[in-house]
Amino acid sequence: MKHFKWAGTRGKRRIHKKPNAREIRACRPWLEAELRALGPELVVLLGATAAQSVFGPAFKITERRGEVLRGPGGLRYVATVHPSSVLRAPDDETRRIERERLVRDLRAAMSAATLRT
Repeated sequence: MKHFKWAGTRGKRRIHKKPNAREIRACRPWLEAELRALGPELVVLLGATAAQSVFGPAFKITERRGEVLRGPGGLRYVATVHPSSVLRAPDDETRRIERERLVRDLRAAMSAATLRT
């Protein structure tokens, strides 16, 4: 997304409000232009909003996280949770487990990517 909508604050934290479908569609041309300009080997989608903007609203991170998926334009994608979700975990043990899962997903992405020469 090219902008953030703030839903308010919780303590010292500003709470981000999820973009609606119209806002996601409005940002699509920028995403497509950036992908054309960069020509990435692999795209990592951080969070449900990013993944659903590419694969549609039915996409579920919980079912497909860490998998290498083919998407629009033949690009390869790996979807995982947004890192902020790890920070929001309710306790230290859950944060530890979720951090390990995020790191595992990112390692899967790194393994899937190849160096360009």
